[in-house]
Amino acid sequence: MASSTAETEKSGIKIISNPTEAKLSDLGVRSWPKWGCPASKFPWTYSSRETCYLLKGKVKVYPDGSVEAVEIGAGDLVVFPKGMSCTWDVSETVDKHYQFE
Repeated sequence: MASSTAETEKSGIKIISNPTEAKLSDLGVRSWPKWGCPASKFPWTYSSRETCYLLKGKVKVYPDGSVEAVEIGAGDLVVFPKGMSCTWDVSETVDKHYQFE
């Protein structure tokens, strides 16, 4: 059975587009803490691996040393590797569930 779930990895960032509700349940995403921010641009360094699920918003993440942005948005399940430094360029207000490992 075909599914519209797609998994890609770019600059070390893993993105699962349209994860199934079953996958979200398995991970317990809905019980994770939430974080949000308005349109803004800021640097960020991941001190531990973060998995997040965007409920809404649109972001271009620029990993340090990379000229290419990784675009993420509502409905994406994203894994950022520990130690990654990047710049978040938020174009639409973000609301997400997140978990640090």
